Amino acid sequence: MADFKKITEQPSAYDHLEQTETATLLYNMNREDQRVALAVREVIPAITDLVEALVPRFLSGGRLFYIGAGTSGRLGILDASEIPPTYGMPFDRVIGLIAGGDGAIRKAVEHAEDNTTQAWRDLEAWNIGANDAVVGIAASGTTPYVLGGVRKARAEGLLTAGITNNPGSPLAEAAEIPIEVNVGPEFVTGSTRMKSGTSQKLVLNMISTALMIRIGRVEGNRMVHMQLSNNKLIDRGTRYLMESLKLSYEDAGELLKQHGSVQKALEASGN
Repeated sequence: MADFKKITEQPSAYDHLEQTETATLLYNMNREDQRVALAVREVIPAITDLVEALVPRFLSGGRLFYIGAGTSGRLGILDASEIPPTYGMPFDRVIGLIAGGDGAIRKAVEHAEDNTTQAWRDLEAWNIGANDAVVGIAASGTTPYVLGGVRKARAEGLLTAGITNNPGSPLAEAAEIPIEVNVGPEFVTGSTRMKSGTSQKLVLNMISTALMIRIGRVEGNRMVHMQLSNNKLIDRGTRYLMESLKLSYEDAGELLKQHGSVQKALEASGN
């Protein structure tokens, strides 16, 4: 691993940043950010393989686990936390785990990412089983916490994937489905919270959104299973019913209140 050359640690294409005017800094950051979506496009075949493998597992009661450290771990938790309100799924179907535990979401936990066995212990706490899948997230592709978890999960027969920004990394080799997003060196050398983190967010969005669509949590292009947890979402659900059933706003609101979800209201109306 010591001989592995990390693209994410290569020198930035920009220098003397401390002497650069603000507008130039921002334009140059934006120029680099434009590479991210194109790099993600290159790995769509691998993302497709993962989603296609996840669908039958999920429909059989399996779960999706994200494991990561630092920024990568936080992005996994962010994606997982948005599934219940957006798609009405239980909180324990898509789960994000971070090295160092929940306290590391806000504050870095020293050396937590260096433990090669802790990720599997964290997964075991959820009674992980054969229908579950583990997606390791590590820009470097070398994070011990992530590597240990993915290797053990694969050895136990679970579906595994690895999201990394270093092609050919140990994580890519360890995972059954490697998702290797080459965004090039960071604007600030080694600062993987920038392009690498952005690419991870895009990939995670694609994985979870495509999965939710494929298992029936979207109708047409609408989030018909979303939780009605605030006035904005109640208004959105009401307008969905207005458009779908040709109702007034007031009647749609009453129907939504009566049934508690857009999907149940549509079903009760024969749609």
